[in-house]
Amino acid sequence: MQDISLGKKIWKTLTGIQGIVTFIMMTILPFMVFVQVLLRYVFQAPLMGIEELMLYPIIWLYMLGGANASLERNHITCGILTLYIKRERSMQIFNIVKSLISLLISLWLTYWSYWYFMYSLKTWKYTNLVKVPLFFGESALFVGLVLMTTYTAVELIDYIKMFLRGLRNYS
Repeated sequence: MQDISLGKKIWKTLTGIQGIVTFIMMTILPFMVFVQVLLRYVFQAPLMGIEELMLYPIIWLYMLGGANASLERNHITCGILTLYIKRERSMQIFNIVKSLISLLISLWLTYWSYWYFMYSLKTWKYTNLVKVPLFFGESALFVGLVLMTTYTAVELIDYIKMFLRGLRNYS
């Protein structure tokens, strides 16, 4: 029983941190745009390199947005097959297969993003103008894909549980 509550605490902490970081990035980015517009058009003194700096919250927002879509299960889907699947059991099997394929692709991408994360950590490149380490933006790929993979795995487990529950009720 204690393991379940620990898992829920970890889950709540993980999603809470994700929400806080997303909020911070959503606050920083418009502020940076405001500063850039103010300096460029009001004071006629453009701040060189602010575009480089804006890339960091943009990348983090993009990856955390994908992770949030995985968390809330709000993926963009075509959904044509779901129009033809009429039986609930068939839909459950379809959801399991869909989640399994998503998990495999996500694991593959996470593997490559880990390799890129380690490469970025080893080379420690800098931006051209402001000389900020690129690692801080490039690490968002790995973090975002780890979150997406985690949420996809949980989704697959939930679909399997629903399917097995249906089998028990069916028998």
